[in-house]
Amino acid sequence: MPFPTQAAPPPARLVADTLLLRPIAAADAEIDHDALMETRDFLRVWEQTGWPADDFSVEDNRADLATLEQRHSDGVAYTYTVLDPTGTRCLGCVYVMPRDARFLALSTITPLAEHRWDDVEAAVYLWVRASEQERRTDRALLEHLRTWFAMAWDLRRVVHVTHEDLAQQVALLADAGLAPLFAIEEPGKQGRYLAYG
Repeated sequence: MPFPTQAAPPPARLVADTLLLRPIAAADAEIDHDALMETRDFLRVWEQTGWPADDFSVEDNRADLATLEQRHSDGVAYTYTVLDPTGTRCLGCVYVMPRDARFLALSTITPLAEHRWDDVEAAVYLWVRASEQERRTDRALLEHLRTWFAMAWDLRRVVHVTHEDLAQQVALLADAGLAPLFAIEEPGKQGRYLAYG
């Protein structure tokens, strides 16, 4: 199946025993901000920028989330907030990008195996808040996502992307039996991102 669009939108929710996913909204600014700031050291490596800055405010975050919400609504790319089962605490985020997203189109993508980037259907980025990494919530999330993409989205060629300097996420993907298929070098960013599949 090709990347979902407005005409054929993706699933609205993933409900599991320990977490749920739904499209992110500007109204999530406060709970998302709490998770971001707890996880800012991780996210600065993940982003290869200074984001989020120590003075990043809830209102700054609301503006960012409004952009993500609109992008999701427009079918350009999809962002899901990861919540606890009550829907009141943000545990992290999942971003589902088309292979030709602008930042990827501007990147240098090098195959690390016998694969073609043109065969990739979606590139997925995820993070969970620091305290949830200790509880292995990222492992549960990845497991649920892999099933969700195959069954509910009907996507077979999904890659999960992380930065090579994030040893914890590199280990997470390797422990799940995934192998690095592509190296992605984004303009202006240090090091490489690795796309696992």
